[in-house]
Amino acid sequence: MRFTWIFRNFASMNLDALKEMAGKAVGSAASLLKVALMSRRPSPKGGCKDRAIVVMGNGPSLRKTIDDDSSWLCSHDLLAVNFAANTPDYSRLRPRYYVLADGHFFTGTESDPNVAGLWKALAATDWKMTLWVPWKYGAQAWRMIGSHPTVEVKVFNLTPLEGNEGVCHRLMDAGLGMPRPRNVLIPSIMIAIWEGYRTIYLAGADHTWTRTLSVDDENFVVSVQPHFYKDNDDEHRRVRSTYAGLHLHDVLGSMTVAFRSYWQIAGYARKKGVDIINATPGSMIDAFPRRQC
Repeated sequence: MRFTWIFRNFASMNLDALKEMAGKAVGSAASLLKVALMSRRPSPKGGCKDRAIVVMGNGPSLRKTIDDDSSWLCSHDLLAVNFAANTPDYSRLRPRYYVLADGHFFTGTESDPNVAGLWKALAATDWKMTLWVPWKYGAQAWRMIGSHPTVEVKVFNLTPLEGNEGVCHRLMDAGLGMPRPRNVLIPSIMIAIWEGYRTIYLAGADHTWTRTLSVDDENFVVSVQPHFYKDNDDEHRRVRSTYAGLHLHDVLGSMTVAFRSYWQIAGYARKKGVDIINATPGSMIDAFPRRQC
């Protein structure tokens, strides 16, 4: 009787392990296929840096950080994202890097005045800056920027990687993919690693999405994602149209993907000897150690 219980328990443990191994094998095979179909040679990596970098998300807490700790921000290299260039803070902070990942920044130039304003602000940049964009939008970004004297355009692969950790890490080393890029902060952190930074701070990475998530009386999912600047009516309409047709489980599942990706980045960073420190007060990202700036 005791032998039967031990055998069944052992068999169950082996079955679970086999399922996990099979899942990783399938994920690795899928990642390799996606790389073969979707990835292209990325721009060259940067050399090892002796300075830290602050990756600035556009969360509401960044307003306080800019107002109260601008000297701390400006003592490091800075990376900005999305519509940050449409704010007066852009020319004051003068970020060293800028990352765009959403296709809307490349397809909404005619229909969205905020996008048009963004490219106008980027074209007016008068300091040395590297603009990172997905490789499939590289040619368009070069056309939008033109032969710019101070802005360099680099390209990266948004290809999502899953499966065996060793396989994924080797593909990340080659710049062929990254943990599933649910939002712009995920490629931004990976780019900071590829650019050779050994210490990466996160600011404005609030990710307090669940606090502003609701469903109205018409079963429309409402997800308010405030930024450190005030969104105008055009942006509110765009966000509302983006969420049209999405169900609550879709939105929550997308959030889960993002938080899981941060843990995958944390594991990769440890292997690379890179310290990622979350300096965002009240952030809901639980993958990185915290420190007040």
